This record gives sequence, structure tokens and C-alpha cells, in this order.
Amino acid sequence: MDQEEYNRKYVNLRVLKSIQEYLKTEGDSSTAVYPIRVPEDLLYQVLKIQGPDNADKLIHHIFRLGLDIWSDEFFNEAFGSQQNLERFIEMVKKRNKGEGG
Repeated sequence: MDQEEYNRKYVNLRVLKSIQEYLKTEGDSSTAVYPIRVPEDLLYQVLKIQGPDNADKLIHHIFRLGLDIWSDEFFNEAFGSQQNLERFIEMVKKRNKGEGG
């Protein structure tokens, strides 16, 4: 594996780790992106029937579902299998040991 491919896979690993941590913490994150575009009637009806707190929770839930599905696809494109991911993690550990020692 050349350095460019290693760097790309390392960035992919960090992205996946970040998503994993985000999904574990119920979405508590210091980073937010606005505006989020949503279907008008979805937002209007949820606000009207359930109020702003539930509308926010629903939109966050929809985002988390989408993020979960997207991260699975991203994992498959980046590593293809759990075994490939584990091999790469071992490679990172060996490189880090070599740099530290």
C-alpha cells in the first residue's frame, strides 16, 4: 500500500470512528450545520401536532437513521469487510509503534 492510499484509508477510518462516537452519544456534538432542508409539510404538521421539541427530535432521528445507512455504505466502499478494516488498523498500530520507538 502506498502512502497516498494509506492516508486516504486513515482519513476514512477517522470519519467512521467519528460517526460511531456520534451515534453512541445520542448526537451530543459541538458541531452543527444549518440550515437543514426538510419537506415543508412534514415540519409544519409535526410542529402543529407535537410542538417544536418533538419536531426537533424527529428531524434529529431522521438524520441519525440516514447517517447510519450512509456510514454502512461508506464503510463498504472504504474497507469492504471487517477483516480488511482490522488489517488496516493493525497496519496503523505497527506504523505508530515504528514512529514512536
